[in-house]
Amino acid sequence: MVFCLENEEPRLSLRSAMVHFQASEVQQLLHNKFVVILGDSIQRAVYKDLVLLLQRDSLLTAAQLKAKGELSFEQDQLVAGGQLGELHNGTQYREVRQFCSGSGHHLVRFYFLTRVYSEYLEGVLEELTYGPAPDLVIINSCLWDLSRYGRCSMESYRENLERVFVRMDQVLPDSCLLVWNMAMPLGERVTGGFLLPEMLHFLTQLQPLAGSLRRDVVEGNFYSATLAGDHCFDVLDLHFHFRHAVQHRHRDGVHWDQHAHRHLSHLLLTHVADAWGVELPKRDYPSGQPFPPHEFFNYNSTEDFSMSSHLGCGPGVNFVPGPLPPPVPGPIPHGQHRGPVVHRGMPRCAPNSPYHVPRMGGPCRQRLRHSDRLIHTNKLDRQPPAHSGTWPG
Repeated sequence: MVFCLENEEPRLSLRSAMVHFQASEVQQLLHNKFVVILGDSIQRAVYKDLVLLLQRDSLLTAAQLKAKGELSFEQDQLVAGGQLGELHNGTQYREVRQFCSGSGHHLVRFYFLTRVYSEYLEGVLEELTYGPAPDLVIINSCLWDLSRYGRCSMESYRENLERVFVRMDQVLPDSCLLVWNMAMPLGERVTGGFLLPEMLHFLTQLQPLAGSLRRDVVEGNFYSATLAGDHCFDVLDLHFHFRHAVQHRHRDGVHWDQHAHRHLSHLLLTHVADAWGVELPKRDYPSGQPFPPHEFFNYNSTEDFSMSSHLGCGPGVNFVPGPLPPPVPGPIPHGQHRGPVVHRGMPRCAPNSPYHVPRMGGPCRQRLRHSDRLIHTNKLDRQPPAHSGTWPG
C-alpha cells in the first residue's frame, strides 16, 4: 500500500513503522502456517533468513547466502534439483527446498523460478492444489524474465504477470495471503549469475546497457505492482525500501548481505502480521542485537532511482507507507490463531501515484474466484511435475 507524494524530502525513518522480530515471535506468528516462497536467488535468501529466524536470533553467514542447491541448510531438506540434479545458471535450473520445524508447527517451502509464468509454474500450482493449502505465498520474478528471454522480454513479462496472477487467483484459497515482493534496486555494474556470458560482457563494459537493465527493473516493478493491485494481492515495495541501502548490496550489483535480508524479513513479517490483524509487540530498536545498524539507510541522490520520470514520478517524488487499517476488535492471543482474512492489497492511492488502482477506497479482498480473462494455458494433467523428488515427512 503506497502513496505518491510530490516535493517531499527523502524520509529515513522507516524503521519506526517496522517491528524487529525475535525468533519466538516469528514462531508464534507463523504457528501452524504453511509458507510458500517462489522466485530467484534473492527469494531463496528470503527463504533462508526466514528458516533461520524460525529457529534462533542470528544472521545468515556469507557462505550460506552464496550457497545454492545444497543438500541441507539449517535443518531443511533439498527436495529436488540443486545438487540432486545439475548445478548451472541456465533457465532450466530447478531447486525445491522445504523446512519443517521439529514441533511440526511450521512448514516453509521454496521453489526456484527463472520465469514468472511457465509450464514449470503450472506444475507447482498443481502441487499446491492437491497438497496442503498454503497460508502465505511470497513471490517475485523479474531479473531472469527481463534478461534471458529475448528482445521482447518486457512484453512477455507483462503477459506472464497477468497469467500468473490469474492462475494464483484461481488456485489459492481466499484465506491465503499472497505478497508480491517487488524487485530490489540493481547496482551500476551487474555481474549476477543469471546473465548470459555475452550479456555479462556488455553490461560490465558498457554503462548505458547496465543502466537500461536498471530502468527495465523499475518498469517491470511498475507493471507487476499494478497488476497485483488489480487482483487484490498485497505488494511489498522492496525497491523503495532498499533504494538508500546501497552499502549492503554485494559487488555483483544484484545480491545483498545478511543485514539487508534480516531487514527484509522484518519488513515482510510486519506486513504479514498487519494483514492478518495480529497485534505486534512495541519495543525500541534493539541495541547489541544481530539486526541492521542504525546507519542502514545512507541516502545518495545518484542512487535514488525509485521511479523513472516517464512512469509518472520524477526525482522529487517519494513514496511513503499509507495508513494502517483499523485494529481488529476484541482480545487476540498473540500469534496463537489462524489470522483473520484481512488482506489489504493496495486499496488506496493518491491521484499522482503511478500505481493506479481502480478500486480506490473500496473493499480490498473481493477478488473473483475464476477470472474471465482469456489466457492460453495447457491443462494441468498435461504438465510435467514440478519436481521428481519425494516430500520429507
